[in-house]
Amino acid sequence: MRATVVGFLVLGLAMQGVASHAAEEFRFASIDGGNIDLADWRGKPVLVVNTASLCGYVGQFDGLQDLHERFGPEGVLVLAVPSDDFNQELADEAAVKEYCALTFDLTLPMTEITRVRGQDAHPFYAWVRAETGFAPRWNFNKVLVAPDGSIAGTFDAGVQPDSPAIVRQIEAMLK
Repeated sequence: MRATVVGFLVLGLAMQGVASHAAEEFRFASIDGGNIDLADWRGKPVLVVNTASLCGYVGQFDGLQDLHERFGPEGVLVLAVPSDDFNQELADEAAVKEYCALTFDLTLPMTEITRVRGQDAHPFYAWVRAETGFAPRWNFNKVLVAPDGSIAGTFDAGVQPDSPAIVRQIEAMLK
């Protein structure tokens, strides 16, 4: 019976398009227009962070920008995914982009406002949940993707983006 239930779960995820084998199979709508395709970062670490402009953790944008400046030249993607799943995001993409540029001087890539939880979660987040059981419980949760497209780690909002736990893994992946 258990095997049947697991089989139906896997089949159901495959039918929803989330039974992918690697993160590089996903793309996000960019806040600047166009798409951010994770396949463009194949072979490099990717840090995906669900963000919200009105969250108490908003100071983590500084750490995200620092990672982007430090590791971006080596091909690492630090991707901010604005989400209103916790009711702390601004009304639209233009407001988010302006706020982040003016308040934090952000130059790192950002997506459009995106669902990260529940049935309507972006396929990347549905895949992370299917692979690891991890789903953002708040803003500024982080998913570190290894160069091979697997999930190297997940971190809750309390872990700073430039923490040793994340930086050491990125540095090791770049060697």
